[in-house]
Amino acid sequence: MREERFVEHTLQIAIQAALDVASHIVSDDRLGEPETNRGLFDLLARAGRLDRALAETLGDMAGFRNVVVHGYGDVDLGIVEDVLRNHLDDLLAFVAAIRRG
Repeated sequence: MREERFVEHTLQIAIQAALDVASHIVSDDRLGEPETNRGLFDLLARAGRLDRALAETLGDMAGFRNVVVHGYGDVDLGIVEDVLRNHLDDLLAFVAAIRRG
């Protein structure tokens, strides 16, 4: 159980970092006013800063982060495993896209 919470918290921090970066870019570049965290990635996609599919995946991760942070119930360990096995590269792809400008 302790390891599960550690993994959830680490994912939460990584996703929050992506949200923070996205928020700064959206604000600095005056890309619009997102209604949700997911909207940050949508605005970056509309501006050509992110691929649409990556923006959607990151938006899903933002939703997962909300579940972890706000405790909307037990976190589905299947989702945690899916993120770990299949989507860590998406966070790296986000970093690469932002670095490309």
